[in-house]
Amino acid sequence: MKTYTVYQIDAFTSEKFSGNPAGVVTNAQGLSELAMQRIARELNNSETVFIFPPDDISHDVKLRYFTPTTEVPSCGHATIAAHYARSIENQLGSERVMQKIGIGILPIDIVKNNDYTIWMTQGSIEFSEPLFTKDRELLLSSLGLTEEEIDEYCPIQIVSTGHSKVMIGIKSIAKLHSLSPNMSMLSNLSKSIGCNGYYVFTFASRPSTILTHGRMFAPAIGISEDPVTGNAIGPLGAYLVKHGLVEYNNSLFSFTGIQGEAIGRVGTVDVKVKIENGEPTQVQIGGTAVIVFKTQLEI
Repeated sequence: MKTYTVYQIDAFTSEKFSGNPAGVVTNAQGLSELAMQRIARELNNSETVFIFPPDDISHDVKLRYFTPTTEVPSCGHATIAAHYARSIENQLGSERVMQKIGIGILPIDIVKNNDYTIWMTQGSIEFSEPLFTKDRELLLSSLGLTEEEIDEYCPIQIVSTGHSKVMIGIKSIAKLHSLSPNMSMLSNLSKSIGCNGYYVFTFASRPSTILTHGRMFAPAIGISEDPVTGNAIGPLGAYLVKHGLVEYNNSLFSFTGIQGEAIGRVGTVDVKVKIENGEPTQVQIGGTAVIVFKTQLEI
């Protein structure tokens, strides 16, 4: 028997019971892959993250992420939650940490003021060709959208900063909040397009400190709807720059996206996109978190 420390942490918020909940096991060394999957299923968050000591001197900490049904290579809100828990446990100051995750070794910036803000540098930015013809028709049908409801300036396209999402820009926030997708159809479509997550977004009314509202569906990996998705809002920033949908200076675009309104789990993600020669080159996402509970698990 070994005792493991388990947290439930709400990320991208400073208020309990909002934002995106993640399970965090801070001393995961010794857990088998089967045990991690069972713990993730038991906690039943969209992701549970397991923190391990480093494999070698190239990084400071290793993280693995599990949905209730499968392991995934990267997760924004669970990363924020993991490093928030580490910061609290170890009483860290402001510092940079190198983490090893399924997509490689990437920096985490911990900023300590009255509380902690965590900044995650995401992986390489990748754009697929826009979806057309049959796949596009199936996607719109699955989401209950018509072509007239799609923002004509926003190509429907898979974008990744480590864990890909389909970007779907629509015109109406009312339509966004009333979506009721066919989850079975979305799951089947995921198999043919090679992408499990669908991020539907619209622009906020101006002026506002919020730029985008969004919802994310990923039923193929056991997530009917994710409350607040760093691995969607991050690549969205790169997408907005790529397609000239926003104004920015020569080297940086920053914005805040909000998500979770339709399901009562509101959270916000801050995004920074580095730009070189008009092209997005790096994405960082930042957010706060709050501990809902801490417990011990003996297995």
